[in-house]
Amino acid sequence: MNVLVVDDHPMTVEGYINTLSNAPFGLNSPVFAKANNCKEAYSSLINFNTVKKAFDLVIIDKNLPAYEEKNILSGSDLALFIREIMPNCKIIMITAHTEVIIVYEIYKKIKPDGFFIKNDITPEKLQQGIKEIIKGNPYQSPMVKECINEIWKKKLMVEDTNRQILMYLSKGFKIKELEGIIGLTTSAIQKRIIRMKDIFEVADDSSLVKEANKQGFI
Repeated sequence: MNVLVVDDHPMTVEGYINTLSNAPFGLNSPVFAKANNCKEAYSSLINFNTVKKAFDLVIIDKNLPAYEEKNILSGSDLALFIREIMPNCKIIMITAHTEVIIVYEIYKKIKPDGFFIKNDITPEKLQQGIKEIIKGNPYQSPMVKECINEIWKKKLMVEDTNRQILMYLSKGFKIKELEGIIGLTTSAIQKRIIRMKDIFEVADDSSLVKEANKQGFI
């Protein structure tokens, strides 16, 4: 079984490899390749693809040094590239982020076979997750499940546009500025913000951002 491990911390890469070299996963005779950034990972993937080989499993950290020449700017972009050239490869995404919206964006955009928040990872849980993935079952670590459940508690936040508006507001953008970014009129954006203020039970825009932050959404 060919496995690619991608993380910008070499010690983390070695830790994953050491864990997966042991039984039960180690019984699959894994052959490991390593990468510490998007460029190195891209090279490994292309080299494999050139000789008509494929990785069976790729473990990817969300935050990676970019490969701007190929417009692969993060682990998420790398995962999408793998989906294109190796559709049967199992993808495990790992992130240190615990913000509900960021975790949900990864979940929705990538649809990874396995998804861990770093604080959840232990050697036992990594082995357990991969065991399920090999069986064909998706695996989400406890904190990932919690984030996804939180988004559904406020169903309004499942809509992509609402999440985008909230993220831009949290970064200090004014409503007028969002018209050209979101592709909606100022009036339409304001109506969405009013609905979000209702579900977060706040009265003004700054309180919306503060409450969303307090509840772990941003």
